[in-house]
Amino acid sequence: MMNKTSKTLDFELRPGMKVTGKWHKKTYLIKRKLGNGAIGSVYLCEVNGKQAALKISDKSSSMTMEVNVLKSLEKAQGNRLGPYLLDVDDWVTAQGSKYSFYVMEYVRGVPMAEFIKSYGSEWIGAFMLQLLEDLERLHQSGWVFGDLKTENLLVASSPPKVRWIDVGGTTQIGRAIKEYTEFYDRGYWELGSRRAEPSYDLFAFVMVFLSVYYPKRFPKGSNPQATIFKKINDVKELKVYSSSLKKAILGKYRSSAEMKQEITTILFHVQKRSRAKQQKTTDKLPFVVESVGIIIIAIGYYLSSMIIP
Repeated sequence: MMNKTSKTLDFELRPGMKVTGKWHKKTYLIKRKLGNGAIGSVYLCEVNGKQAALKISDKSSSMTMEVNVLKSLEKAQGNRLGPYLLDVDDWVTAQGSKYSFYVMEYVRGVPMAEFIKSYGSEWIGAFMLQLLEDLERLHQSGWVFGDLKTENLLVASSPPKVRWIDVGGTTQIGRAIKEYTEFYDRGYWELGSRRAEPSYDLFAFVMVFLSVYYPKRFPKGSNPQATIFKKINDVKELKVYSSSLKKAILGKYRSSAEMKQEITTILFHVQKRSRAKQQKTTDKLPFVVESVGIIIIAIGYYLSSMIIP
């Protein structure tokens, strides 16, 4: 559930339809629908033999804001935080209706929960570090993600890293969050306001990793804080991070960088303990070596993702 829902088109774009920009005259062949949001609908399209994602809406001012966010992130962070922006234009239908649209990079990947299920919970720490780094860069640019949720995150390969696929909820720091999903919203859980600030994103960050293990989500109950804390405690894969996750739920971090530092320290302690265990348990050497190796590789992929744009 979002704070604002609307009908963005009076009809669906169907596979095979073509959308031609009024100003730039580029034509996009619609392949299939990718999803809906509070502001617009997103479609997989093809242009000049290449795939892209096209978002279209009748809310021109909201679309302009999203485009400005993408441009701001491109300028400040070298395209790291969101999809590449390819085109911005208007489309006028045969009936004379006008819609705004923009075209962006089509990010190929798998849902984070699916990736972790396939390759192991050792990747949780690496993805936490990367997301916290990305959030810090976003916050330093004057924005918060706002509608941070698993549906807006994919794990792309070479090397594996989390990509953001929708910046529709991004809000300038200090303003009211303009788009949210209840499960990830601290206001819904009665644990804070809907003011756009780093701590709002960090609350949602925790809920993202909880949703990996609670795909059907869970009700808040009579004591929302106690509910979330119990859910954190009940996931053995999150146990090592539990103190940091609870601090984020309570809004105790001043910045994403502060939380990232704590998670980094936790990971290196885990790595150190695993190496000590490796030396003491020669009979279980292959298993332990593999465990340590995965942690090292995961951290290595995170560090490489910081270098590779």
